[in-house]
Amino acid sequence: MLARTPPGERRPHLPLRLKEQLDLCSQYPERVLFLDIETTGLSHHYDEITVIGWSIGGRASTMVKGDSHHRLREDARHALALVTFNGIRFDQRFIRQEFPDVAFPVHHIDLMYLCRRVGLTGGQKAIERELGLDLRGEIAEIDGFAAVLLWHRYLRGDVAALETLVRYNRADIAAMGAIFDHVIDRFQIEPDLFLQRSAFRDWAAPSGWIELPPFQSPRAELSSAPTYEELLGGSPAESARVVGIDLTGSEARGSGWCLLEGKKASFKTVFTDADLLELTLSSKPDLVSIDSPLCLPAGRVSVEDSDPGRARFGIMRECERELKRRGVNVYPCLLPSMQKLTARGIRLATSLRRLGVPVIESYPGAAQDIMRIPRKGAGIEWLKLGLADFGVIGDLAVASHDELDAITSALVGSFHLSGLVEAMGTSEEPPLIIPKLDGKAHPIIIGISGPIAAGKTTVAQSLEKLGFAYTRFSLVIDEELKSRGMPLDRHHRQALGDEINRTGRQRWLAEQTLSRVGDASAIVVDGLRFAEDHAFLAERAGGSFLHVFVDADENTRRQRYALRPADGDFDAASASDVEGQVQPLRSLADIVFPNVGSKDDISPFAMNLAAQMRAKTCQSLS
Repeated sequence: MLARTPPGERRPHLPLRLKEQLDLCSQYPERVLFLDIETTGLSHHYDEITVIGWSIGGRASTMVKGDSHHRLREDARHALALVTFNGIRFDQRFIRQEFPDVAFPVHHIDLMYLCRRVGLTGGQKAIERELGLDLRGEIAEIDGFAAVLLWHRYLRGDVAALETLVRYNRADIAAMGAIFDHVIDRFQIEPDLFLQRSAFRDWAAPSGWIELPPFQSPRAELSSAPTYEELLGGSPAESARVVGIDLTGSEARGSGWCLLEGKKASFKTVFTDADLLELTLSSKPDLVSIDSPLCLPAGRVSVEDSDPGRARFGIMRECERELKRRGVNVYPCLLPSMQKLTARGIRLATSLRRLGVPVIESYPGAAQDIMRIPRKGAGIEWLKLGLADFGVIGDLAVASHDELDAITSALVGSFHLSGLVEAMGTSEEPPLIIPKLDGKAHPIIIGISGPIAAGKTTVAQSLEKLGFAYTRFSLVIDEELKSRGMPLDRHHRQALGDEINRTGRQRWLAEQTLSRVGDASAIVVDGLRFAEDHAFLAERAGGSFLHVFVDADENTRRQRYALRPADGDFDAASASDVEGQVQPLRSLADIVFPNVGSKDDISPFAMNLAAQMRAKTCQSLS
């Protein structure tokens, strides 16, 4: 017999609206729809429904992904009330997204909230245990996470795994009816003309509910997963060297490290920052992808809680807020347990970028979704199997969990180089990179560097005539000089450029320079001066970035400079600290153009350059 509220305790409050809904259910139990779904994960944005189960009118039904949802649509149309457990936040949102033509009744009783009114808290299985319900039998140990793995086993041909998944789903629905009965009993609702007590357990678990329909092997469109060749073949990633790092918060704990050459992975566990830097730099990567927060929330200046902006700006970045909106459980970057990791990630990325190495912050979980691999925590064997099926080559059998995550992080870098990503950030917070197969293509960016009077601007302006949006670093510096009331001459430009670099604002300068051309699809950036400029532009454009170093011998440059009397003395300009940073850019450049001829020689070079970049981008998008 169901337990009532103990003597002496106040009867739980029952709002009029809720009482009317319970009245309706009790009068028409045959039109109450009990429903539960199974998914590949918790995010409505990245995950998908695998199984939908429901009971109504004395019939239990199941729909497996790929089946027609006609019966569900009709049963939902006929129902007067919907009963779920956590369905308002979860089940209903998934179904509306995947099956927008399914119209549920306006009366939705979410048992999770109803249980709280009578003092029952926790998940559904915890409440079942508290109430002494036993409807699960041999599948009692299966939980939501195991359900995800059952689906992946089915996709690999294990039909028995699907049968177990459906039994689990139906047990959830059957238990809802028993919980519903118990909660109504705790409310101690007195029967009246509008309320006739019904045993909802019998409607949620009708006769034959444990008998399953026959299931077939998964159809090809369900079991097939994308491969490296299908997604990244022919793209810049295929010939790239990408380092992936699954960073830990302490040097005492090893970080997973991987070098991905195309789809060939070599990996190891690395402990110290010095070793991570040495190994990464010696690998000469085109891109480094780090699974760690790489910036602070806008307005913060340190990771510590003593930061004066802690109260105003908080501990979470906009990318983390957006992930939470998408149903992804992500830790705020400045949560106490995350502070050391965030500080270490920023430190490592800064060191690499100052040497000209582009670095992105990656999100391996989204890449695993694309590759149809269960998320982290599913088990190391699933990661190994999924990465191998995707096409990664390497001795994965000996890889640790952290090393497998580093491989996945490197794959995010491969997606980035190919333009198959979403950059999730703000103008003040560098982006977190999310793989996205219909991501907006990266703009073509050609960066021009070189010594004074080598002809950088002439090359850049030739590209501008060919349709490239033109911008240059000195334009932003000039705006800053104007705001300070200072002269617009080379001396003051170089001094301010040196100040910006020394005070850690070089990426700000690059951001402002790039923002001048808005959403242009082809851009030429004139006047790169620091290795960090190269890293910034390479991060933004992925595989669509090209760095051209324009050079000429000193005598030629002196002669050209002499035609600019307003720019002052050649030797003084060449000796500045900013100019001293230019020669190292030569080793970072993709092309060194010896500009020793006339201006007529530059136009053919620019035309060839533009054609190559546009052809390369079109090829990677196809």
